[in-house]
Amino acid sequence: MDIKNIINSIYPLSEDSFQTLFACMIKRTYYKGNLLVKAGKVENSIYFVEQGIVRAYVPGEDRDVTFWIGAEGTVVVSLKSYVKHESGYETVECMENSVIYSLNQTALEALFLQDIHIANWGRKLAETELLRTEERFIPFLFTTASKRYEELLKKHPYLFARIPLEHLASYLGITPVSLSRIRARISRR
Repeated sequence: MDIKNIINSIYPLSEDSFQTLFACMIKRTYYKGNLLVKAGKVENSIYFVEQGIVRAYVPGEDRDVTFWIGAEGTVVVSLKSYVKHESGYETVECMENSVIYSLNQTALEALFLQDIHIANWGRKLAETELLRTEERFIPFLFTTASKRYEELLKKHPYLFARIPLEHLASYLGITPVSLSRIRARISRR
């Protein structure tokens, strides 16, 4: 998905507003294993994944806990850094070679004051990220690991070919052994 489609999927902008926003973006290629965001640091940019896949995790003593995975078309933002200008708790790692645009938060905030359409786009981005967070975490309260696996398989089957199973298991809130058992049980149906 190209950057214009990513931006306009959040909130459609006029060509002039898009060009103004786009002029503040930097396109970079990141390699598998590169980190976009580091836990314990204030992140000053928002990222847009044009190509590739990334995961957000909280580093732990015994293991990392993956809580978000994003592929083409997704936005990467450390909400704690963005809203409170404080150190975030997450690390975001490229799981593949990726093409990613960055947008500096200070530049974006200046654009909010200059262009009402970009300000509305920013409001919609915040709403979208809040909803995405809610949709990710509420099911953990009410669904089984098997149901979460089946939903992930239905909505994002490409993840199983692109992400190591240990990270998918962590994302689902289970161990790799439990994931193997669930996969075997479902494949026997």
